[in-house]
Amino acid sequence: MANNNTNIEALKGTWNYVSNENFDAFLKEMGINKVLRTLAKTVKPRVVIAEKDGKWSFRSETTLKTTAIEFIPGVEFTDVSHDGEPYTSTVRFENGKWTQTIHYSKSGKQLSVQRWVDNQDQLQVTMECGNVKATELYKRASK
Repeated sequence: MANNNTNIEALKGTWNYVSNENFDAFLKEMGINKVLRTLAKTVKPRVVIAEKDGKWSFRSETTLKTTAIEFIPGVEFTDVSHDGEPYTSTVRFENGKWTQTIHYSKSGKQLSVQRWVDNQDQLQVTMECGNVKATELYKRASK
């Protein structure tokens, strides 16, 4: 498989956390309390992205908790956040990027997340809530 940043298939695989920028400010903007934000800074998730028969899955594994979602691109779904707040979300694949919008029903917060594989075969993640933007970087563990 040719690896280029316009190929959504490149997202599939297992990814190990490398680093983040502005994550604490992003969590604060989302309304996450200081204790949970401090805890979040210690976590280094492993992410697994897979697809079978048109249904995609995203799993985030940490020593504290594993969360997972399944979705069909372009179809809205509901789930519950790490802190128990219900949300609706839609994932679309556009221009080689995974673009996800998330709307929290209780707090009214809305955020967007983009994931893509760069030219160095690293998973880039940008997250925006309000006027705060954060990034994460992952390296490929396996395909």
